[in-house]
Amino acid sequence: MENARGDKLQRMADEQLASMKAQVYKDPRPPEYFDRFHQRVRANPPNWVYELVRVVTVLYGLIFFRMRCIASDSVPPSGRVILAPNHFSFMDHFFTGAFTRRRVNFMAKSQLFAKPMEWIYSPGGVFPVRRGHYDEDAFVTAQTILDREGAIVMYCEGGRSRSGRVGERARPGIGRLALQSGAPVVPIAIYGSQRVRNWKKLQFPKVLVQYGEPLRFEQVEKPSREQQQAVSDEILGAIRALYADLEQLGEKQVRRRVRAQRRGTAHPAGAQS
Repeated sequence: MENARGDKLQRMADEQLASMKAQVYKDPRPPEYFDRFHQRVRANPPNWVYELVRVVTVLYGLIFFRMRCIASDSVPPSGRVILAPNHFSFMDHFFTGAFTRRRVNFMAKSQLFAKPMEWIYSPGGVFPVRRGHYDEDAFVTAQTILDREGAIVMYCEGGRSRSGRVGERARPGIGRLALQSGAPVVPIAIYGSQRVRNWKKLQFPKVLVQYGEPLRFEQVEKPSREQQQAVSDEILGAIRALYADLEQLGEKQVRRRVRAQRRGTAHPAGAQS
């Protein structure tokens, strides 16, 4: 009965979502157009632009979306790391990075790189992945960032979910990067951001970000497609589990369980305290 009620509430929420613009699945611009963006991010970490945008977006998120987090200390304070959130909204980049002191690089769809915003993205640590094409440059840039002990945000699902639900299957790219780099992967559930686009209706949902325990994989120089997909699916599975707990148990209960687990006394799912 609880599951049926949850499904009904989810359908009602889906029906209330504001529409999204049609996806552009293939960027017609040649790869050479994006060379300067890759070179800048490979050569330099995010600069003062990152901090400026961070201040603005954090204030926006705190005031309008009452954003909160759980277990942000799961993100290693230094060293290479891949942050892997679910993806509903353009704001997910900022929700993910809001609760860590580290300057984080973002892999973003190439269509975003157009004037005037490209003047902010590149110095702010964002680099493009060319939509609709095999883009080796994006992986070279990502590996370069990790080689200098940086942090990257990468989405398992590829693009944004248009249904308002976490995807069922991951893209293999994040599995490839995790295996080749040996970097730990922090699964992240962003709960509530599918309704962020309802701001046009003057609706501002509460957004909760939960950081999971880092996943570690043995480094593989040339992982097979099957290995890449298996790791990607494992990462997405961890994200889905975090999200399901937030959906079914709620923020307070999840916080209690995380605290209990850290004290070494597991708190059963759904138990009251």
